[in-house]
Amino acid sequence: MNNEYVVKMENITKVFGKVKALDHVEFSLKKGEVHAILGENGAGKSSLMNVLNGIYMPDEGQIEVKGQPVNISSPKIALDLGIGMLPQHYKLVDVFSAMENVAAGSRKTSPFLNKKKILDEMGKLIDQLGMDINPNKKVYEMSVAEKQSLEIFKVLYRGADILILDEPTAVLTPQEINNLFEIVKKMVATGCSVIIITHKLEEVMEISDRITIMRKGTTIQTVNKEETTPQELAGMMVGDVMELNVPYVSVERGQKCLEVKDITAIDRNKVHILDHVSFDLYAGEILGVAGIAGSGQKELCEGIAGLYHIKSGEIIFEGENIVGKNPEKISQMGISLSFVPEDRLGMGLVSSMDIIDNVLLKDYRNKKGLGISREVSRDKAEALVERLNVSTPAIENHAVSLLSGGNIQKVLLGREIELEPKLLVTAYATRGLDVGSSQIIYDLLNEQKVKMKPIMYVGEDLDVLMSLCDRIMVLCEGRVTGIVDPKKTTKEAIGLMMSGVRSEGEEACSIS
Repeated sequence: MNNEYVVKMENITKVFGKVKALDHVEFSLKKGEVHAILGENGAGKSSLMNVLNGIYMPDEGQIEVKGQPVNISSPKIALDLGIGMLPQHYKLVDVFSAMENVAAGSRKTSPFLNKKKILDEMGKLIDQLGMDINPNKKVYEMSVAEKQSLEIFKVLYRGADILILDEPTAVLTPQEINNLFEIVKKMVATGCSVIIITHKLEEVMEISDRITIMRKGTTIQTVNKEETTPQELAGMMVGDVMELNVPYVSVERGQKCLEVKDITAIDRNKVHILDHVSFDLYAGEILGVAGIAGSGQKELCEGIAGLYHIKSGEIIFEGENIVGKNPEKISQMGISLSFVPEDRLGMGLVSSMDIIDNVLLKDYRNKKGLGISREVSRDKAEALVERLNVSTPAIENHAVSLLSGGNIQKVLLGREIELEPKLLVTAYATRGLDVGSSQIIYDLLNEQKVKMKPIMYVGEDLDVLMSLCDRIMVLCEGRVTGIVDPKKTTKEAIGLMMSGVRSEGEEACSIS
C-alpha cells in the first residue's frame, strides 16, 4: 500500500425528503489498500458507496478519482472511471455460461462475439488472480461462492481497479471466506483498491488496512487496523464502549417438544429441497441451523410453520402431527407457534401498515377478532419500540416499509416474542442488524430459552451460532450432514459439513 489516493470524497451530503442520509461525509481510498466501512444500520455506509458508484447523486460535496474532479451520474460513468460494485444480489443470467455473462455488456466485446479472444483474455486474468472459474460452466450449475467469484471477475474484466464489496461474506462458508480474502489480496497485489462493507468485526481486523467508522450519516473516524481493537471499533459505531460477546445461557434441557421425522419436500423444479430430514428440539434449547444459502433452511422453517408443502414424513409437536396443517389449523390445535421468516416484508409484516396495525393484525388472527383493542395494540407497539430501540418517526401512520431493514426486523421479532409462543422459529433474526441491535436480539432469545421455550435459530454467522446455540444442525442440499455440540467442534469442521462432508467421516450429500 502507498500514500497515493485513488478516491477522495469530501463533504458528501445526501438528503431523502426530511432524512439526511449523508451529512458532510469524508472518505478516502489509497491505491492498493483494503478499506473497510463500519457502522450501525442506517449509518449511511451503502448510501455513500451508492454515491461513489453513480446510483445516487450527492446534494453537496466533491469527488476526486485518481486525482481528477469527477461527476459520477451513473454506474456506467463509474465503471469508465474504473469503479465497480459487487451487488448483494447477483446480476447473472442463469442459462448463460460464465464466459457469456462476462461478455454480456462488456465494452471489450463487439456485436460479433469472438469466443476465442474472450476465453484467452479470461484465462490470463484467471491465472493472474488464481480464481477458480470455469468459463464454460452455466450459472445455474454454480455454487453461491462461484457466482460471487464470477461477479468479481466480471467487474475486473470490464476494467475496474476500484472494487466495492457490500457484505460479501454473508452467505459463504469459512473456507469460501478464506478463498475470497485470498482473491482480494491478489487483486490488491496487482494494483487494485478495495472497499468492503461488513458488520463482522473479525473480518475487518483480518482483511482491511484502514477502517472508516460512520454513525448517523456522518464520519466518526478513520483508523489504521494496527492501531485499534474490535472493542474500540464497536464503541465508535454505537457511541459507547461495548463488550463484544454473544452470551450463552446455561439451562438444563427440558422435555422433547418437537420431533421432525424423515421429512421430504420437493420444489417447483421437482428437486428434493428437503431430503429425509430428521431432528429433535427440546424445551430450554436453542438449536442452530447452519448451511450455505439455498440448502433448505427456508423450506424447513416454512414447513414447520405450515407454509410449505411437506411431501412425506412427520412433524410432531407436543404429540400432534402438524404436517398438512396450515398456520390457522395449527393455531386451532392450541399450538402457538411464532415464525420469523427470512422475507420480513413479504411474509412477516404488511409493508403498507404501521407498527400498531401490524401488532393489531396478529392479535386479531390469534383471538379471531374478539376482545381486540387498538389501545392495547398501541401500548404493545410503544413497549416494543422502547424495548428494542426501534428508530421510527411514529408508530402510527408511518408504514413499516419506510423503516430501515434492521428496524423492520426488530419490529417483527419483537411482535412474535411478545406472543409468548410455545415454539419459536427464526430465520436470520439478526441479518442486517448492527452490533447493539444484535445484542438485544440475543438477549431476547436467551430470555425465551430461560422460560423453557424451544427455539430454532437459522443463522449465517458461525461465530454467533457457536456462541449462542446448544446444538448446531448443518444442512447441505436439503440433507442433514451433522448435528454437533458447538463446544466440541470447530468452525472449520462445520464449514466442511456445510460444503457436504458428513460428520464422523461420512461422505457428502448428493441430491439425485
